[in-house]
Amino acid sequence: MRDAISLTPRGLDFRGRHIPCSIGRGGVACAKREGDGTTPAGQHLIAECWYRPDRLPAPAPWARPIGPGDLWCDETGHPAYNRHARAPLDASHERLRRADPLYDIVLTTNWNWPEAKPGKGSAIFLHQWRRPGYATAGCIAMGRRHLIWLAANAAPGTRLIVPSSVPKYLHIRGSAPETRV
Repeated sequence: MRDAISLTPRGLDFRGRHIPCSIGRGGVACAKREGDGTTPAGQHLIAECWYRPDRLPAPAPWARPIGPGDLWCDETGHPAYNRHARAPLDASHERLRRADPLYDIVLTTNWNWPEAKPGKGSAIFLHQWRRPGYATAGCIAMGRRHLIWLAANAAPGTRLIVPSSVPKYLHIRGSAPETRV
């Protein structure tokens, strides 16, 4: 059986390493909805890796470069809902190429993807955090060096286990300084 990334009350555990992280401001939910700020419970898979080639080298051979026109559609009624899209796009979306470093590396999961159900929630990413302990809109965020290591070691198909029992305030409880990777 393939190894798995497990979310615990202390953060992410993978291959014997502990990675402090933040989760959605609404905690973990068994019934995720678009915009509820929760991280969905369940077993997910790492699907893709995106990175900013103007800021760092590819973290893995399978990583895809983020270009200026790369977007992620989050408009529930649009055919591109919860999918990578390219500009111009007349639907609500997030830019993958951001001014800040949060999306310099993005591991996408198979949450509500590739066959998205409107309203079930879009894009659960693993990405860099703003700062330790800062909650997300539902994604899982961590320090840059941990994310680089994770992207290099978690191939497509790696399981991400998010138990419903993880405390809502993991982003506060898990805000200890980063551990050595």
